[in-house]
Formats: sequence, structure tokens, C-alpha cells
Amino acid sequence: MKKIVIIGGVAGGATAAARLRRLDEGAEIIIFEKGEYISFANCGLPYYVGGAVADRRELLKQTPQGFKKRFNVQVRVLSEVVSIDRENKSVRVDNLAAGRTYYESYDKLIIATGALPIIPPIKGAELSRVFTVRSIEDADAVKRFIAESKPKNAAVIGGGYIGMEMAENLKTAGLDVHVVELSDRIIARADADIVRDAENYIEERGLKLHLSGAAQSISEKGRGLSVKLQELEFLVDMVVMA
Repeated sequence: MKKIVIIGGVAGGATAAARLRRLDEGAEIIIFEKGEYISFANCGLPYYVGGAVADRRELLKQTPQGFKKRFNVQVRVLSEVVSIDRENKSVRVDNLAAGRTYYESYDKLIIATGALPIIPPIKGAELSRVFTVRSIEDADAVKRFIAESKPKNAAVIGGGYIGMEMAENLKTAGLDVHVVELSDRIIARADADIVRDAENYIEERGLKLHLSGAAQSISEKGRGLSVKLQELEFLVDMVVMA
């Protein structure tokens, strides 16, 4: 019986596992996922922050138990693959929940580890009130900060799809929002007439667009964060890198 190990869950790894099961009913398939969740709705994260998705559980599309029942695939969450021994066909796994390490053999190996949020080389990007939104844990952190710290305003760095969704949902959550975009337009891949309509809508909602402006630095200033552009500086309570 063929044994297939997949490193990474969510869209890439989980989809690969489901497809492999359809192609081979007899294979042993194991997914190792570093995070807590095997599958979640990435595109719903901004709407969870803004409250349109009220119940966090709506983001969770599949569980390890459900995946096992439906596809007969083992899913081991909180399990980080830290090295690969290609000669002996095994991976070293850190069980983050139990605090132990073990080795798992394989016949075929698929690496589906995904990506990391792009953090531009902006001074101050590592500050505690600067967030990214790629995982449920990221969205939890933003939502928790809004609930506990009651920020009044925010800056979103990036005017693509994720940035604009985050900006609108932060506005829905009651914040005044600045959007900083390096290009001369938001959502660069969209047609120009769609972009114009989107920019008009955004400005009608009261969001502040700063186009053709790169964020130079983020720094602590009083109780807020100073976001410095090439020819402008403004204060906010939090920043989202998008």
C-alpha cells in the first residue's frame, strides 16, 4: 500500500489529499498541519473582523475528524514538519501539542506549506500594534485588539483585494481608516472603470485613500502610531499590513 505524506493543510494540502483519495482508494494519506485548523475560509477573515461573519465557527470548513470520515485521510494538526530525510524517505515531526518529536516514513511526499504574508521593508513593521491577516489566529488578534483596546482609527497598508476588504470591514467595525497604496490606483488587476467605481464608493464611505504613496516608517508616538509616507504623516491606533 502506497503511503503519501502531505506537509500543510488548508487549500493546497487538503485539496491535494482529497484528489489523491479519488485517484487511489487504497493509499494511506497523512496531512501534517502546523496550525490548529485543517481547512478554513481565508476569504472570510476580513468579514469576521468586521462582524459580517458573526460566528467564528462559520470559517471552519472542515475538521480532522470530518476529513477522516469523508476521505479516510489522517490529519494531524499542531504538527510541524521540521526536516526531510530524502534518502531514507522520512520526515521529522514536532508535535506542538504534546511537546515531542517523532519520525514518519513515506513513499511519496507533497509539500504544500503555503506562503507567508508579504511584509514590506518598512521600519516599525514589527511593532505590536501592526497586524497581518492571513490566518484565523491573525484575525483573532485583530478582533481581540479592537474589542480590548477600542481603537478609533487604523491604517491599512496595501490597496489590493485583501487590503480593501480589511479597510471596509474595519470601517464597519467603527474605525476611521486610511488606505496606503504604492500604485496610483487600488485593486491594480481590475479594469479601470471598476476601479473608479470602487474608489468613489470607498471615498463615499469616508475611507481616506493615499495613492502613489509608499509607507516609509511606522513609529510609536504618544499613545498612537505615526505612519509616515513620502510627503505625509498621520497618527492611527493600529496598522494592518495587507
